Amino acid sequence: MRIVFMGTPDFAVQTLSRLIEEGMNVVGVVTMPDKAIGRHHDVLQSSPVKKFAIEKGIPVLQPEKLRDETFLDELKALKPDLQIVVAFRMLPQVVWSLPPLGTFNLHAALLPQYRGAAPINWAIINGDTETGITTFFLDEQIDTGRIILQERVPIAPDDCAEDVHDKLMMKGAELVIKTVRLIECGQATATDQSQFMTDEPLRPAPKVFKETCQIKWQEHTLKSAYDFIRGLSPYPAAWTPVLANGKETEMKVFKATASPNFSKEGGEHDSLYVSLPGGYLVLDEVQLAGKKRMPTADMLHGTKIEIIRE
Repeated sequence: MRIVFMGTPDFAVQTLSRLIEEGMNVVGVVTMPDKAIGRHHDVLQSSPVKKFAIEKGIPVLQPEKLRDETFLDELKALKPDLQIVVAFRMLPQVVWSLPPLGTFNLHAALLPQYRGAAPINWAIINGDTETGITTFFLDEQIDTGRIILQERVPIAPDDCAEDVHDKLMMKGAELVIKTVRLIECGQATATDQSQFMTDEPLRPAPKVFKETCQIKWQEHTLKSAYDFIRGLSPYPAAWTPVLANGKETEMKVFKATASPNFSKEGGEHDSLYVSLPGGYLVLDEVQLAGKKRMPTADMLHGTKIEIIRE
């Protein structure tokens, strides 16, 4: 069976690696074009998937546009029987309908919940104690296709987005292998997502932008602020406006502790804390704009911080 793999970030590399370890016939990889970086945008950076594919001697396609005729001809020349998508782009029908066995996607949530680009972030931000992974066949809409397999994964109370990302990356790679094996032997069954609907409202997982990441303290309880910070840590990171030595700037918050019984006494000079309904949120690890990420106690040596709560 000839497989074309589509993906870009590290999350996708783990799955591609497992496919190769299992001896599956990956005949090509499709990934994003190299990204211009550096002060003058004169350095091109390859995606993690491209770097890995080149190491393994797998042909790489990097289309600017997925409907480009040259790209489509190159893709057809690979003669894929199956396409696998992990953390890539929305595919047009001319691409996902190409292989005779179809195209399936690995999604980092329990569909139909958290359709969208940032399912890991939003599950934690919403305070969920469980998430999961889903493989499903692509169709015309984003994340709406028929479900092949799912696996549930717990979210620990102190897990941040990076922790859950790593759990799902490993579990997801194994679920893809299981899915390929089922398709390969003709035993894969796909179930419409309507069969997975419950009385619980569907929660979306839209892309996270900078404005999404601002901590609007007046809208939070202790728990919701704690969940918001860990749901965005370490990237892109929650942030708050502050006064640093009297000058207004921004401060990212990477780690915090929810303390219903926190006492300010004695720790006032080496801690940052925010009073919220339910207790105090102690900010443990932060980064001022233009500075390095560091423990709050280190940052407070020589810097007076006042959090702007409006």
